[in-house]
Amino acid sequence: MAHRVTLIYGDGTGPELTEATRRVLEATGVAFEWDVQPAGEEAMQEHGGNPLPEQTLESIRANGVALKGPITTPVGGGFRSVNVGLRKALDMYAQVRPCKTYRGVRTRFDDVDLVIIRENTEDLYAGIEYEEGSADAEELIAWIESKGGSLRWNDAGISIKPISVTGTRRIFEFAFDWARRNGRRQITAVHKANIMKFSDGLWLRVAREVAEENPDIEFNDRIVDNMCMQLVQRPEEYDVLVLPNLYGDVLSDLCAGMIGGLGVAPGANYGESVAVFEPTHGSAPKYTGQNKVNPIAELLSAMLMLRHLEEHDAARRLENAIAAVIAEGRDLTYDMKPTRDDPTAVGTSQVADAIIEKLKGES
Repeated sequence: MAHRVTLIYGDGTGPELTEATRRVLEATGVAFEWDVQPAGEEAMQEHGGNPLPEQTLESIRANGVALKGPITTPVGGGFRSVNVGLRKALDMYAQVRPCKTYRGVRTRFDDVDLVIIRENTEDLYAGIEYEEGSADAEELIAWIESKGGSLRWNDAGISIKPISVTGTRRIFEFAFDWARRNGRRQITAVHKANIMKFSDGLWLRVAREVAEENPDIEFNDRIVDNMCMQLVQRPEEYDVLVLPNLYGDVLSDLCAGMIGGLGVAPGANYGESVAVFEPTHGSAPKYTGQNKVNPIAELLSAMLMLRHLEEHDAARRLENAIAAVIAEGRDLTYDMKPTRDDPTAVGTSQVADAIIEKLKGES
């Protein structure tokens, strides 16, 4: 039976990346029924300025899985992030970003194989903010001062950092289950509980409680600044890192840098009954229609989708094909060549063609 999957082409270079990925997925031999839905700038034009139409959300809820190209988020104006909107609307509380080195990618690190699991709904990214000088901010500052606050905050913008027992427990239960299903050996809780004792302290306490309920997986914890140092010194000692929203955002890009950049960094967002797979980079609108951008991150995201759909043989063959093309170094986009003006660089669709040829060789 074919897997029915919501397909969101995205903005900018998104349609080129997503079309290349669709062709590669079909070449694995797995049957798909694509439910194409709009989001982003295209959706705004067709749906009265709404970048995330309800029909798109309903499609994902009905199908349970979506493959998405990158979507443009305007800087300083325009619509809010569609990615954030998707996560909130579908309660996709867990973001998974594997960071793995592939032979042939230029990087200062060898044999990195880490997974970032980021809590997606709480922490400072919950968006509870008070503008400097506003009545709400002044009222909050007065309350803080009444409790003995000694700092002068009459000119401060304020952000609130909610970390709940419920949200923390479900992300760690997800992480232990994900680690077990994917053959991972260790989970590290990342925090700043030495300073933020009632938010990150709660995070660490609940993490330890969940770890006691899952003794088959090794558990430890690291303070976030020390974790950054540990990653660049000895990344081989770590496996799955579980982080609150803000730290997860920062460290996932750090780890992407360790494996060669966002061009090879896949991503997935999970809720209780839905999963959306997408590259972690942006839509690169200046390259739209040029058949130039690197599709590897979206192709690896598609590999994660195959695993989610329990098409494990196809996922293995796809990852092997991607790794083989990278290792050969011939059919790669400009950003993966020794120099960015390398005349042997190929386009997005040609990378997909090369991977399809490798898949045919494994059939």
